[in-house]
Amino acid sequence: METMIKVFSGNANRPLAEGIARSLKRPLGDATVAAFSDGEVNVKIDENVRGNDVFVIQPTNSPASNIIELLVMLDAVRRASPRRVTAVIPYFGYARQDRKDQPRVAITAKLMANLISTAGADRILTMDLHSPQIQGFFDIPFDHLFASPVFIDHLKTRLPSDFVVVAPDIGSVKMARAYAQRLGAGLALVDKRRPRADEIEVMNIIGDVADRNVVIFDDIISTGSTLVKAAAAIKKQGAKKIFAAVTHAVFAPDTSERIQDSELEELVVTDTIHHPPGSLSSKITVLSVGTLLGEAIRRIHEEESLSSLFI
Repeated sequence: METMIKVFSGNANRPLAEGIARSLKRPLGDATVAAFSDGEVNVKIDENVRGNDVFVIQPTNSPASNIIELLVMLDAVRRASPRRVTAVIPYFGYARQDRKDQPRVAITAKLMANLISTAGADRILTMDLHSPQIQGFFDIPFDHLFASPVFIDHLKTRLPSDFVVVAPDIGSVKMARAYAQRLGAGLALVDKRRPRADEIEVMNIIGDVADRNVVIFDDIISTGSTLVKAAAAIKKQGAKKIFAAVTHAVFAPDTSERIQDSELEELVVTDTIHHPPGSLSSKITVLSVGTLLGEAIRRIHEEESLSSLFI
């Protein structure tokens, strides 16, 4: 008997889930994802999933109820006897604490891995982890996609000639190097220091950006301070137009305004995290990863290789 794909979504990013479903040419599964009057999450799967290949789409950005929704949905599906349950987590939240770098701190990335596995996921599909080693926190198959195909297709039409790729800090060098190789561009680095936990001081630029167009790549933008100060330092070194591409737009309340007032020509982000239409700066372009995630889901279901999607 043929195994069917069933795709369900929580409330964290339903527009992206609908885009994924469209790319798969099938409707979203019927499920009630609501809350009791006291805020407790209430989930009911309203269609038969017995023996099916089920994909639950839910990023785990703030508020924390998004995580609870994912866990409760996974548990509800698992108890309905599917063949396999895949948690599709476009943005894997709580990933920034992936090691014990100070006394008496939590390793929240490992905690999330334990919770998701215990809730009933047989497989994980996510995109641009803050730290790739988080894959090792799971004892189930883990597929880690990159937003690079979406960014590169867009930037090739936008970037002026003679540009250089810049890493905004040491942690982003590997990602920036991969983009530089794909785009056939040079590489530079921002030497960033933090005098205090909430303050960033850009020290200098390692590499030549004078009279060059620049594109900065990163995985997460929250307050935007790193990106804005990096762009200001790069401009001070004589750069022409400055673009940026960041996968996950984890925006703090004032981030959009900060980007609007910055030296950036354009900030490109993906829709792994939902922002209401009209809520973002005119400098911010949102690209959808729905087709990319949909293709990954199709290949997982049909037991095909995902390797070509990582290039």
